[in-house]
Amino acid sequence: MATFKSGAQLSEQSITIWRIIQFTSWLGGAFILYSLLFFPSLGILLFWNVLIPIAPFIFVVAVGIWRNICPLATTNLLPRHLGLSKRKKLTTKQIGLFNIIATFALFIIVPLRHSLFNNSGLATAILIISMASIGITLGFFYEWKSAWCSGLCPVHPVEKLYGGNVFISMPNANCENCMNCVIPCPDSTPNINPLSSQKTEYNKLSGLMIIGGLPGFIWGWFHVPDLITITRLEDFLSVYEKPMVGLAITAILYFNIDRVIKVQYKRKLISIFAAAGVSCYYWFRLPSLFGYGTYPDDGLLINLSSILPLWTVPAMHIISTGFFVYWLVIRKPNNKSWVIRPEFGIKKAVI
Repeated sequence: MATFKSGAQLSEQSITIWRIIQFTSWLGGAFILYSLLFFPSLGILLFWNVLIPIAPFIFVVAVGIWRNICPLATTNLLPRHLGLSKRKKLTTKQIGLFNIIATFALFIIVPLRHSLFNNSGLATAILIISMASIGITLGFFYEWKSAWCSGLCPVHPVEKLYGGNVFISMPNANCENCMNCVIPCPDSTPNINPLSSQKTEYNKLSGLMIIGGLPGFIWGWFHVPDLITITRLEDFLSVYEKPMVGLAITAILYFNIDRVIKVQYKRKLISIFAAAGVSCYYWFRLPSLFGYGTYPDDGLLINLSSILPLWTVPAMHIISTGFFVYWLVIRKPNNKSWVIRPEFGIKKAVI
């Protein structure tokens, strides 16, 4: 057995403030979950049409904010903070396996929004409860955020793709000290990307799928309408066709370009595909929020189509795409990590 020296960087006052923010965020998540169960229309609106559309922008600009206050992360870390975790360290192979599972989970779950989650508060609630249950269970066994937040969470692959050039590094409001539970640590590695670790074939495959496949997957997803009435299994599964075709096309494109370009340009290629993915998302998502979507009732937050002028849509396209291309491709990497690494824990033998 061993004990570890505490390496918390934050003052007690700062920790208290962050705990209040985290608890408030957790309560917000609990309210959304409650709404999904008992007021499904409100819950679906808050989760799918408010929280989720904001998330990619946060990942691009300051993913460390989300990493600090994510309600699922707070739930996952409860056993660690309460001293109930066995604090096991994942092997390199296990981390790679968790990453590829998370990537597959992302590509499986997201299309089901069209045939299930976008129209069912109960189904969305079960999805959230399931992820929270997995997260907290992993927290009883593995060190800090290694197994869930940096492993099995389906959102994590997107964080690594979009969060490669953040504006600011946040303090680490979760890990009291760094135990090297994930190498490289996605939170503390400057300009992290999905291929920063290629130690296993799992890492290489998940990197290829998320970098190369996400832009086409997003494009295909927005060309599938929400299905209100489903009478056949074929209808239920039809939501995968266009996203998966799009994923395959852009993944093959990325793979072939990556094979022929020089090593010094590979990082830039990742940035281009990241910008393509998030730009494609907001190209379709912003208009749909305000009633200008390909399928007007899908993903609607508030219908302003009778109020806003028609040039609003191309303006959204130009501004959002221009911003992400500048931020991820043109802007020089600033060598910042998502959060500031806390002091390393020091092993001490127990007498």
